[in-house]
Amino acid sequence: MNSGDTRTLAILAIFGVVAIGVAISLLLAFPVMLLWNWLMPEIFGLSAIGFWQAVGLMLLSSFLFKASASSSSSSK
Repeated sequence: MNSGDTRTLAILAIFGVVAIGVAISLLLAFPVMLLWNWLMPEIFGLSAIGFWQAVGLMLLSSFLFKASASSSSSSK
């Protein structure tokens, strides 16, 4: 195997990992949307959200909670 084949395989592997990560994120957004639309309007009187708003909510919560978890563990 020459270096061109190795480089192509590495690029395909990186692309595959990124694609799988995006697919998992999109699949996890659907339950977030369903739970929000089931609980929040009933409990707090908030409006229902769409799929892309659920994706944004997951992204925002990952920024907030992962940042606080890493900063607290590094101070030990």
